Amino acid sequence: MVQYDFVIVGGGSAACVAAWRLVKERGASVLMLERGPARASGLARVLLPMPAAWMKGINGSEVVELHEPVPQKQLNGRSPKVGQANILGGGSAVNAMVYTRGQAEDYDGWDAFLGSNGKWSYTEMLKHFRAMEYNHDFNNAWHSVSGPLHVSATGAKCQLTEDYILAAQGLGIPFNPDFNGAQQGGVGTMQYTTRHGRRWNGVDAFLSEINSSPRFKVECNALVTSLAIEGNRCVGVNYVQNGKSHKVHCNAEVLMAAGTYNTPKILMLSGIGPSSHLKSNGIRTHIDLPGVGENLQDHHEVPVVAATNGHFGYDGEDRGFRALRNGLQYLMFKTGPVTSVGVEACAYVGVKGSQRPNLKMYCVPSIYLDADVKREKPQDGVTINACLLRPQSRGTVRLRSSRPEDKPLIDNNYLAEPEDLNIEIEGLKLAREIFEQAPLSQRIKYEVLPGKDITSHEGLAEHCRRSIKTNWHPVGTVRMGKDKDPLAVLDENLCVRGIEGLRVIDASAMPFIPSGNTNAPVMALASRAISLI
Repeated sequence: MVQYDFVIVGGGSAACVAAWRLVKERGASVLMLERGPARASGLARVLLPMPAAWMKGINGSEVVELHEPVPQKQLNGRSPKVGQANILGGGSAVNAMVYTRGQAEDYDGWDAFLGSNGKWSYTEMLKHFRAMEYNHDFNNAWHSVSGPLHVSATGAKCQLTEDYILAAQGLGIPFNPDFNGAQQGGVGTMQYTTRHGRRWNGVDAFLSEINSSPRFKVECNALVTSLAIEGNRCVGVNYVQNGKSHKVHCNAEVLMAAGTYNTPKILMLSGIGPSSHLKSNGIRTHIDLPGVGENLQDHHEVPVVAATNGHFGYDGEDRGFRALRNGLQYLMFKTGPVTSVGVEACAYVGVKGSQRPNLKMYCVPSIYLDADVKREKPQDGVTINACLLRPQSRGTVRLRSSRPEDKPLIDNNYLAEPEDLNIEIEGLKLAREIFEQAPLSQRIKYEVLPGKDITSHEGLAEHCRRSIKTNWHPVGTVRMGKDKDPLAVLDENLCVRGIEGLRVIDASAMPFIPSGNTNAPVMALASRAISLI
């Protein structure tokens, strides 16, 4: 039987960071098991490195697996789909590349919740953010230029982005040049995991430094079917590759990094989870942990859409002659619209009396809606998405069956808590105020959605229900907690309770969702995990 010091289940952002540190710093032998391919094929292989191309695949492709949740009763039965990566590099290989860490209060909140005396504080986590980062714009107390993860400003900035930033300032929202610096609040352009006009994913940043090491191996197209458990210890992993079953032995630890949906799925397939649910799927319970699959959180956003009186953004830039022109400009000079992810600016704001920002107001310089939302004919426009940073609603992940190839059963439970809906409605009102502020107001032709006549609380609430969409940031389904917490799957060191040699290092371990995009926090959590081993 093949043996390694560590086996990492998953090949996404967290896995890449963990493998990098284990092999490079610890001299450990590591096997990484990724269920997707090593790289995309065909046209997708050409497009993925291009910042603007992420929108082409996020709604389903060979490298993005779509999960359709159960019908959401608070959304009148809608089921907004959630794309999750299915390729080496994970989310970092297919996402919108936004580099946002969240708020200091997020990590200090984790630390207080766990009672871990600084182990998960912002001061501690900042060390990990900085150690990984090579920032092309900042080198100070919050940023570094010594790490392998390249972070850059937006490659392009269109007229609507500039107008949005100025309009928000006209409402009293201060300009902020760095959402990852001294404070998060304010309006400005975002930072991205890009380098010289191309995507810089976890494979580029971390695996490229260890790929030639004899102590590191990646197996792709490897579907993990269960964990190998002997007594109270995890000793390895069972997986299927090209129709053939394999078992790999682990001398030290198995590190779960399969993501918020698939990490709890694999645990439950291995008999670790709520006993009644395992029994109903014909799985023998090895250890009863009721919290496996609970505590699902995800950022969601609601749009206000306006048509513009001219071409000031990116509508139509991916079609016809414009697409050809933009593609040639990118290939020849690494400039132009293709260097933009299409979402260049945002504002972090607090509404309903919150001193901390509780909404992220994205400016999308085009008409941007989920596929099931009614839209008018293609036209120039702008969308402001109000994204709820810390939703109170909690969902679940369950097994669909005992078959490893079946996707898990997801219930996001969006808007179950009334306050989530109330904050989203305040975001819609704020978006309208920004549209009415110069200079953005000079570009607006008319409001497309929800429509100027929709002003009542119930009318805006109904707009939320029919247009809400995920921000692709699910977390929390195998969360950390104190010893007496009945739903805590992990202790403060990310170890699975009751099982030795098994640790979770991905977004599913988070007790609360960070107040921002989750890729950078996932990387920092994985780095922190290796320091705890």
